[in-house]
Amino acid sequence: MNWGNKLLLAFIAFGSGMGYLAYRSMNTDFELVEKDYYKQELRYQQVIDGTAQANSLSSPVKLEQKKEIIILQLPEEMKNKSVSGDVWFYCAYDSKKDKKFTLKTDSQAAQSFTVNSIAPGNYTVKIKWSAEDKSYYSETGVTIF
Repeated sequence: MNWGNKLLLAFIAFGSGMGYLAYRSMNTDFELVEKDYYKQELRYQQVIDGTAQANSLSSPVKLEQKKEIIILQLPEEMKNKSVSGDVWFYCAYDSKKDKKFTLKTDSQAAQSFTVNSIAPGNYTVKIKWSAEDKSYYSETGVTIF
């Protein structure tokens, strides 16, 4: 085989590789964190204010997994209060694993979730709640196995 044929094979291999990479990049699914991220960005001041309110409490929000149950514990100040809000298990690498729940705490400001309702993985748990006309926001990481 002479040098001209080798050069032709090198160009064909290079062109095939570039074509394959272009095909793969066009078929890759890019997920956005939020479908309406622009509206969420405009409301980000509420997150900042809620985080400041939550940081002023005596303790942070605690999230603990015990076998088949995940326990969310709000700070002491939330005990025996009417609390309403949302809990979002946000999975950064797969939006199909995201789960949103309504916050329904008991008199001890705790709520339980079954592990079966949430797929295993690493999550950022975003908790937004309100009590006595004050809004709170907290994020914490958890690994579900």
